Amino acid sequence: MSGLLQLLGQFSSIFQRELFPAMQGAVGPLSATHQRFAQTLGLLELDGFVAVQHGRGRPAHDRGAIARAFVAKAIWNLPTTRATLDRLQSDAVLRRMCGWETAAAIPDETIFSRAFAEFAGTEFGQRVHAALIEKTQGQRLIGHISRDASAIEGREKPTPKPTPVVEATPAKPKRRKAGEPKRPEQMKRTERQCSGSMTLEEMVAELPRVCDVGSKTNSAGHKHFWIGYKLHLDVADGQIPISCLLTSASVHDSQAAIPLAEMTARRVTNLYDLMDKGYESEYIRQHSEKLGHVPIIDRQKRGSEENTMAPHQAVRFRERTAVERVYARLKDEFGGQTVRVRGAAKVMAHLMFGILALTVDQLLRLIPPG
Repeated sequence: MSGLLQLLGQFSSIFQRELFPAMQGAVGPLSATHQRFAQTLGLLELDGFVAVQHGRGRPAHDRGAIARAFVAKAIWNLPTTRATLDRLQSDAVLRRMCGWETAAAIPDETIFSRAFAEFAGTEFGQRVHAALIEKTQGQRLIGHISRDASAIEGREKPTPKPTPVVEATPAKPKRRKAGEPKRPEQMKRTERQCSGSMTLEEMVAELPRVCDVGSKTNSAGHKHFWIGYKLHLDVADGQIPISCLLTSASVHDSQAAIPLAEMTARRVTNLYDLMDKGYESEYIRQHSEKLGHVPIIDRQKRGSEENTMAPHQAVRFRERTAVERVYARLKDEFGGQTVRVRGAAKVMAHLMFGILALTVDQLLRLIPPG
């Protein structure tokens, strides 16, 4: 942790002493948000992930500049691409920081839409985030990973469920003999994920990602319904998002726990996994222990049984509120509530630009003042 703080401190010091004065001389006065935007671009290094297009015909618009504009959209919490273009037209400092010297050089909305589709198809945001986490958290020993899911409301109709085909004479399912191992089709999803026969890519591919109807019971016992998707996050101490997955709204939280844990284990080293009652499963607990972690999972109340944690576990479990605060910031400050695109890939791309901005903001907050 001390090495990370030293690195971030040097990064901030260079910006404050050298880059900000030089930038103000080149593009004009910088507000606090402009400075945060510059620091975000410095940590993300977006140009290294942008595909350079070659070929005949008219040169393509700079995808790096458009990617920087989408990061600005998340930082300024602008609801639409149209609002982002209007801001670029009126804010000369922001426009030049993105890479356009004049307002006439800014591409129109159709170019932005086409570039955004490319970012979604190539998982641009996921790749940038994975590299950022490896660079800043790869050598850090993390105490707690807090895992949870949150509703993402979409602006599209739910996909109708397929009508089951009824056979005239349905084949009688084969009964499993005593002592015979279960076949994959006889296992639950979490059981298959724990069987050791699936790769991380296969686990993720098996999770549904279409828009549908989801429901969740809040702390007061009331059910909330929504149409759209569900975002699953692993968050480290310091409210730093480590891994994320997007699924259909109807997917239970526990179904994404094991692939999310595998993804996180590839990126960072942590000691404790903190999960609420929705993740109460022996398979999830065993998988956490297999990764060398200590799982602390809240338990459902059954009848008159008292489900009290040991005092030391209860103290650690309080750290799980970090993931709830991340969701609150993502939705209130970084565009998580203004999803205007359709389809899982584009919805995830929109959320990832917000997660990138939020991750850098939380990393910069780790720097001690002075």
